[in-house]
Amino acid sequence: MYTLAGERGFPATRWSLVLAAGEPEGRTALTSLCESYWYPIYAYVRRCGYSAEDAQDLAQDFIVQLLSGRFVNHADPEKGCFRAFLLASLKFFLSDSRDRDRAQKRGGGATLLPFEIASGEEWYQRESAHEETPERIYERRWARALLDRVLNRLLDEFVRHGRLDHFNRLKLYLLGKAEVPYAELARQLGTSEGALKVGIHRLRKRYRDLLRAEIAETVDHPSQVEGELRYLASALSGR
Repeated sequence: MYTLAGERGFPATRWSLVLAAGEPEGRTALTSLCESYWYPIYAYVRRCGYSAEDAQDLAQDFIVQLLSGRFVNHADPEKGCFRAFLLASLKFFLSDSRDRDRAQKRGGGATLLPFEIASGEEWYQRESAHEETPERIYERRWARALLDRVLNRLLDEFVRHGRLDHFNRLKLYLLGKAEVPYAELARQLGTSEGALKVGIHRLRKRYRDLLRAEIAETVDHPSQVEGELRYLASALSGR
């Protein structure tokens, strides 16, 4: 039986709330996780060979059933992370012919999702043309979705402090895409090169902190964060 993470001496995360089956916290947490990471689901289904229309229906039907609590009771506490649970549940769902047949009926009478996934095919068409296994595209897109969420959280912090332009200039150094030398950017921002370097260092540290915090929301225990960081690096590098 699961207990809330907070009862074990560390803050409850979205995934630990789901596992604890808390109401309404668990449902809210699961909806938030699915809204952040629905595209890897769609990409996996598409790469399995389904058409865009069928993939849309299957992804929606799967998420609807997930939010209803159908799969959560079978979550394996030994696996720990939401990413692994989601993929295992999706594979089970797709292997079940009754689920597949129901979902492939146009619309299928499925309950509407509390968030939009209609952009899935547009995003999928931007994927690399080379062949990837469904598992590989799921892993890579999960990693990208997580990093995008971290970057957006960092952006929100700068926006709240009225420093959007500052963020847009510095994020290129964070992403390794900067072409403007430190001295030139410091001049543009009206600061010293030393102060700029300190600012970039702090930005990178804050990014790393937010990355760990975001990963922590998808696992059941802080001890799993390091493993997920290694997984993230592997997924992005293609190993």
